[in-house]
Amino acid sequence: MPPRGGYCLLLLVALCVFVSGHSTFPTLDHIKPRASDKEQSKAVVELLRRLLGNRSAEFMVSVNRSLSNDTLDVCELRSTKNNKVVATGSSGVAVASGIYNYLKYFCNCHVSWSGDQLDLPSPLPKLTGVLRINTPHRFRYYQNVCTFSYSSVWWDWPRWEREIDWMALNGINLPLAFTGQEALWQEVYRALGLNQSEIEEFFSGPAFLAWNRMANMFEFGGPLPQSWHVNQLLLQVKILERMRSFGMVPVLPAFSGNIPKGILRLYPEANVTRLGPWAQFNCSFSCAYILDPRDKLFLRIGSLYLSQVVKQFGTDHIYNTDTFNEMTPPSSDPVYLSAISRSVFASMTAVDPQAIWLMQGWLFFSDSAFWKPPQIQALLRGVPLGRMIVLDLFAETEPIFSYTQSFYGQPFIWCMLHNFGGNSGFFGTVESINSGPFKALQFPNSTMVGIGMTPEGIEQNPAMYELMSELAWRKEPVNLAKWASLYAVRRYGRMQDNLTAAWRLLFSSVYNCTVPHYRNHNHSPLVRRPSLRMNTGRWYDPQDLCKAWKLLMDAAPSLMSKETFRYDLVDVTRQVLQDLTTSFYQDIADAFVNQKLPELLTAGGVLVYDLLPELDRLLSSDRNFLLGTWLERARSLALDEKEAQLYDMNARNQLTLWGPSGEILDYASKEWGGLMEDYYTQRWGLFVQTLVECLDSGRPFKQDTFNQAVFQVEKGFIYNGRKYPTKPKGDTYEIAYRIFLKYYPQALKRL
Repeated sequence: MPPRGGYCLLLLVALCVFVSGHSTFPTLDHIKPRASDKEQSKAVVELLRRLLGNRSAEFMVSVNRSLSNDTLDVCELRSTKNNKVVATGSSGVAVASGIYNYLKYFCNCHVSWSGDQLDLPSPLPKLTGVLRINTPHRFRYYQNVCTFSYSSVWWDWPRWEREIDWMALNGINLPLAFTGQEALWQEVYRALGLNQSEIEEFFSGPAFLAWNRMANMFEFGGPLPQSWHVNQLLLQVKILERMRSFGMVPVLPAFSGNIPKGILRLYPEANVTRLGPWAQFNCSFSCAYILDPRDKLFLRIGSLYLSQVVKQFGTDHIYNTDTFNEMTPPSSDPVYLSAISRSVFASMTAVDPQAIWLMQGWLFFSDSAFWKPPQIQALLRGVPLGRMIVLDLFAETEPIFSYTQSFYGQPFIWCMLHNFGGNSGFFGTVESINSGPFKALQFPNSTMVGIGMTPEGIEQNPAMYELMSELAWRKEPVNLAKWASLYAVRRYGRMQDNLTAAWRLLFSSVYNCTVPHYRNHNHSPLVRRPSLRMNTGRWYDPQDLCKAWKLLMDAAPSLMSKETFRYDLVDVTRQVLQDLTTSFYQDIADAFVNQKLPELLTAGGVLVYDLLPELDRLLSSDRNFLLGTWLERARSLALDEKEAQLYDMNARNQLTLWGPSGEILDYASKEWGGLMEDYYTQRWGLFVQTLVECLDSGRPFKQDTFNQAVFQVEKGFIYNGRKYPTKPKGDTYEIAYRIFLKYYPQALKRL
C-alpha cells in the first residue's frame, strides 16, 4: 500500500486558498440553497452512511453558510484526538466534496459510475492543522438536455439517488432537473383545449424526449402512456427534494415556443412558423410548429406552463429553455432576435420576477454560418445583463466566449461536453480542460461564473469526469502525469508501477486529443454501417494503448477482485479490439479492391468468426457492458406487455437506427454484450459475405443495394424479441487473457 499522508498533503495544498477572479453579478445574489444548514448537514450524513456504512460515524459534519462571505463554496477539515474527521462547509455540496477530496488524497478511495474502491484505512489518516479547500466558481453545472434520453431515461429512484450522491461528492451545485415535464405539459395542453389524440401525436417516445422538447421531432416512438407521466412526476419530486437537501440549485424547464399542431385548430390566427426538417428526418416526425415569442399566446402558454412548474416543483429561480436548437431562425435581423429573447424572458418573469434564464450556447456553434457577432449580441442582449447564464457548451474544443467578448457581458459557464450520443470508447482532451477554465477566468472582462460538465451521455471514461470536477476546486492546472498516477492508486487501492505507467500512457494518448475541432463521435468502423469508404482515422498512437493493455494484463491476476480494475481491463481490451477491427477492415477493403479472394476470406473470417465473438464474450462478462441491463430497465417501467414492447422498441432503436429508417444511424452506438453479437457482428458478416459474392460473380459492390439488405438486419435486431442477459457470464480474466495471447502479437504488428 502507498504511504497514507506524504505526497497527499502537498497535493491538497494545491487545492487551497486563492482569491476569486471572476465577475460578480448582483442579479444572481438571490440564487442560494433553499434547505437550511441543518437539513444540508443531515443530507451529507445520510450520503456518508450510504457510501461508507458504519465507518461514516468517523466523520462529523456541519454546514454553516456564513463560512463563505462571497457565495463561493468552502470546506474546512480537521482531525480530532479520537481519530475522527470534522468537516465544516458553506453548503452540503461543499462538505461532501471536501470529504471526497480527503477520501481521495488521504485514504486512496474512489467513487465512480463503474464501481467504487473504498478500502478505508483504520484509523482514518490524521490531518495536521486545518485543511481548507475552496472554489473560484460560483456554479458547478452538470448535465446536458440529451443526457436524459441517452443515459437516465430508464432510471429508477435508487439509480437517481446514486447519481445525486456522485454529484454532491464531485461538487455539483447546479444540476439540470428535466424529468417529468411532459406530465405538466399534458395538463397545460388540456387546459388550452387540446384533445388526447392531439397531445399523443405531439410527444415522442421516452428515448427521444430530449429532441421532442427542443422542437427537433415529435410523435416517433410514442405515444407516451399515462403511467409514464405518473412515474416520472413522482421521480422528479424525489430528485428535486434530494438535490435541494444538499444545497444544490436545480435548473427547471421553461417554454421555448415548441407547440403541438393542435394549437392551430384552437388558435388559427396565431403567428406560427413550421420549421424545416431536422437531421435526416422528413416532415412526418419532424418540421415542428414554433409559436412566435412576440405573439401574445406565447406569454399565455409560457406563463401557464411555468406556473405549473413552480406549483408542482417549487423553484430556485433558474430555468432552461433553448430557442432555435439546431434550427435556423426565420430572420437574421438583430431587432427580431432581440425581440425573441426579450419575449421568452418575459414569459418567465411574468411568473417568477426573479427568474434567471440558463441557455445552452450550442446554437452559436452548430449554426455558426447564421450566428455572426451581431446576431449573437442581439439575442443575448434582449435579456437584461446578468439575468441570463450562457452555457459555453463545448468550450474544451469550440469556445464561444473568446470571440463574443465574453458573451457580450452575460454571465457564462465554461463547459466540457466530451461525449456525444453516450458512445463507448476512450476519449479525452486533458490538456485543453486542464488549461481552458483558467484561461477563461483570466480573459479580459471575463463574465465566467462557473465550470460545467455537459456530456450527451455518461457512464463512460470516468477519469475525465473526476478530473474535470476536481479542476473546479483548483487554483491552477494540475500536473497531468502526476494526477493520472494518483488516479490509478485510488481507483485500484494500491500503488503498483505498471498501473501508474498504464494510466500515464492513457493520459498522453487516447485521453489527450489535440486535433482542432475534433468531435468525439465514435467513428470506428466497428460500430458503423460497413462500406468501402469508412473513417479509419485516430487522434492517438495505438501502440501507446497496446503498452497500457500489456501493463494492465501483467497486473491483472492479483486485482480481479476489484470491480474498478475489471471494468478498466475490459475497457482497454475493448478499445484495442476496436482498433484491430479497423485494421482487419482495411485488409478486407484492400483485398476486395485488388480482387484477392483468399485474403478477403482470411481477414473477413478472423473478424466475423473470432474477433467480434470474443469481444462479445468479453463485454458479456462485466455487468457494466450489458445490453440486457438497458433493455430490462426500460421494460421494468411498463405496466403491461404493450407498454413493455413500446419501451423495448425505444431502447433498441435509439442505440441503432435512431429513427424509423436510420435517420441518425449509429449516433448513439454502444459496445455492449448482446449488441455486439446480434447487431454489429451480423452487419459485418453480411458485408464480408456480400463482398465475397461480388468477387465470385464478377459483380461490382453496390452500396445502395447493400444498405437495403443491411437495413433488414438492423431493423431485425430491434424486433427480434430476444431477452438478453442482465447478469455477467464467464470469467473476465480468462477471456481477456485468451484474447491477449491471440491478439497482442497482432496488435503490435498491425497497429
